[in-house]
Amino acid sequence: MSAIRSIGLAIVLALGASPSAIACTGISLNATNGASIVARTVEWALSDADHDTLVVFPRQHAFVAQTPEGLNGLSWKGRFGFVSLGAYGEPYGPDGMNEAGLYVGMYYFPDFADFAPYDPKQAARSLSVGDLMRWMLSSFSTVAEVRASLAQLRVVNVEDPRFGGAALPFHWKVQDASGQSIVIEITDGGKIQVFEGFMGVITNSPGYGWHLTNLRNYLGLSPAAALPVEIAGQVFSPLGAGTGLRGLPGDFTPPSRFVRAVALTASARPLATGEDAIFEAFRILDNFNIPVGTTGAPDRIAKDIESATQITTAADLDNRLFYFHTMSDRQVRMIDLKKIDFRTPGMRTITQGATTRQTIREIKP
Repeated sequence: MSAIRSIGLAIVLALGASPSAIACTGISLNATNGASIVARTVEWALSDADHDTLVVFPRQHAFVAQTPEGLNGLSWKGRFGFVSLGAYGEPYGPDGMNEAGLYVGMYYFPDFADFAPYDPKQAARSLSVGDLMRWMLSSFSTVAEVRASLAQLRVVNVEDPRFGGAALPFHWKVQDASGQSIVIEITDGGKIQVFEGFMGVITNSPGYGWHLTNLRNYLGLSPAAALPVEIAGQVFSPLGAGTGLRGLPGDFTPPSRFVRAVALTASARPLATGEDAIFEAFRILDNFNIPVGTTGAPDRIAKDIESATQITTAADLDNRLFYFHTMSDRQVRMIDLKKIDFRTPGMRTITQGATTRQTIREIKP
């Protein structure tokens, strides 16, 4: 199995083939000391995934992109090393961070992603969906560099017959250590659109511009409680906190999750350090956890993990720290990219010891 086809396998298995089974949510937070944080949930389909490895790509790694004709696409040598969380035993995952503090995350974008038609005469600048992520992480340190270089590429759909020729429709969130964030969408036969990442929030379909327009339906939301109202001489006061957020959508559809993520991110308290922001991001994303079976078929009980939130990640881009916990074990794990020797040639994996049981610390009486 080629490395790029292996990427395709990982993405299809990890994110599934049904739009109803995909529900990733991404946010960003900034600490008062300047630390820039990105975090997300990852909802897998088909079965439980194996989150026991982190994949490390070194500096100066040689890449060759895949096209529908094979490994004959864009070739490049990476400037930066990067780390990605593995899944299903494959050497690639849905997001990653490089040693310069650049983050790239892939989010499912069905019915709207439309990549460039493959032209053999332009194979040398063509690459697949998975290659685009690797190209950004290995080549750039800032969002501005990514934005300036996108026009040179042609992102093409590389079908995999093992999945019935399944397409891999995605859009991307990119953020750097300065806090600058963009969302990249490819539509209309290869047209690349770049949006400023509004508060770093991203979900899935429809397009990013539609989500921003939809926010205008929720302008009355506020973390402040509603004021008492006097009617016919009687005063009616709020029964408790949260009345300012009545109407906040609570379902798991991408439009509702986008609105909810904006509201909860906007109301986050001031956070002094990157570590404070990391754990606040985990708390915010708890509001997007999907229990097993919640989005499954109504006529049967889920026997395996169909679209549950299997993993939640968070990255401190300033301090080059990558955190995550799984649905099976909410013990937070962290890897410090500053301690990785990215000069060592060859891709390698780090086994991090995830378990399928929650870690419990007994308190002795």
